[in-house]
Amino acid sequence: MPDLSVSVREAVFTLLRELGLTTIFGNPGSTELPMFRDFPADFRYVLGLQESVVVAMADGFAQSRGSAALVNLHSAIGVGHALGSVFTACRNQTPLVIVAGQQARSILPFEPFLYSEQAPNLPRPYVKWSCEPARAADVPAAIARAFFAAMQSPRGPAFVSVPVDDWERPCAVLPRREVSARVGGDPAMLARAAAMLGSARRPVLVVGASVARDRAWEEVIALAERHQAAVWTSPLSSRNSFPERHPLFAGFLPADRAQIVARLEGCDLIVVLGAPVFTYHVEGDGPHIPPGAALVQLTDDPAAAARAPLGLAIVTDLKLGLRALLEAQAPARPAPAAPVRASAVPPERLTDRYLLQQIAALRPPDSLIVEEAPSSRAAMHDHLPILEPDSFYTCASGGLGHGLPAAVGVALARPDRRVIALLGDGSAMYSIQGLWSAAELAVPVTFVIVNNRGYRALDEFAPHFSVATPPGTRLAHLDFCALARAQGMTGIRVSSCPELDGALRTAFTAAQPVLVEVCVE
Repeated sequence: MPDLSVSVREAVFTLLRELGLTTIFGNPGSTELPMFRDFPADFRYVLGLQESVVVAMADGFAQSRGSAALVNLHSAIGVGHALGSVFTACRNQTPLVIVAGQQARSILPFEPFLYSEQAPNLPRPYVKWSCEPARAADVPAAIARAFFAAMQSPRGPAFVSVPVDDWERPCAVLPRREVSARVGGDPAMLARAAAMLGSARRPVLVVGASVARDRAWEEVIALAERHQAAVWTSPLSSRNSFPERHPLFAGFLPADRAQIVARLEGCDLIVVLGAPVFTYHVEGDGPHIPPGAALVQLTDDPAAAARAPLGLAIVTDLKLGLRALLEAQAPARPAPAAPVRASAVPPERLTDRYLLQQIAALRPPDSLIVEEAPSSRAAMHDHLPILEPDSFYTCASGGLGHGLPAAVGVALARPDRRVIALLGDGSAMYSIQGLWSAAELAVPVTFVIVNNRGYRALDEFAPHFSVATPPGTRLAHLDFCALARAQGMTGIRVSSCPELDGALRTAFTAAQPVLVEVCVE
């Protein structure tokens, strides 16, 4: 018989220590309270004022530290509030262990207040694994499985629903164990890919977020330089995977089939690394790659390999796969033509392009960028180059509200670095409560609000559908400095070019979080 000498709560907290999950992101509710009786002193509870904010903070924390984060949500309503951020974490391939409360088992047949009907189904299909254990004694094993499932590639959230009366039940402590999550690619397939790369006349690389997740920055640079291959960032990539001022960096592929083919015209081999083939945002037809070109994909996601429309797809950890490609010799090739860089923006009008240029000029050299300003992304690509590994994060789902709280999570994971959250005014309002958490935690985040007084990205996209004037895109009367002050943070408003540099310098050197509202034309 197992030794049932501890409670479920004690067994779970022992397990969480072993897994390195001693920071808990949450917004507490009644069905979670027994979990926190005699809350251990070596654990940290990070409070968010809304559940979507909680999950987004945990997402930034997990991505930045490179391991899973723990989230505690409140029964059905808390999970429901959080689902947008859970979807984003799924698309970001962020490992999260989500533990949600449930009403007591004894009254579940009566559909009690604050219960969750079919709790494991509520977050599906945006979690990798989901469970409400059949017995209280199975709760620790379920949380362990959720952790290992979340950490296996492709990483993502996993979910466990725990009835409120389970925490005091007797339970056995789980034995310690480790699970390897790295998968090496098929050696024969990788050898074929290396041979194709070696014989190509004009190869190009397309790099995606999994290069960053698998810490393969140096390997990608070495592969590009060995083959003198131009390097493109994959459409809508959520991480930085190549230095954007390197002579071989060619730019950012659009999420449009015809435009991708046009950008890659003239190459004879496309090697897609850590990204889908391809992410599209608009309808299109015709070929996926230029005529006469071949394609190889290395991905950690079997589903991405399965849906690739053509080519040779290899499922592998990106660092291991790139090392295999680097073992092959490369012929001498001339370097591709250097891309034309954007010219400097003069200080005549306060545009987002001028703002991003000045952020690039004045930001601390080791600072981290968290971006959610969709209408300013092209300007960012031109004027705010990302040059260091693991220094850029954005949202892979296309939803809004992730960036502001994610910046708080990134800062918690890397407290020695200045975090700059570049946010649209519309984006910021989806999760403005995150400013309170930043102020309470005193994290070194500079929140830069690009205030163009509307959902400008929708205005720009509307002509694609022949919509002349889309409704509901104007955001008048917002005062972000007042919102910041109300939540305990300094706010600075900038409405002209001469004011900008001083405000950015103040915000970049402050010991506390600061919000800078920039009213752009």
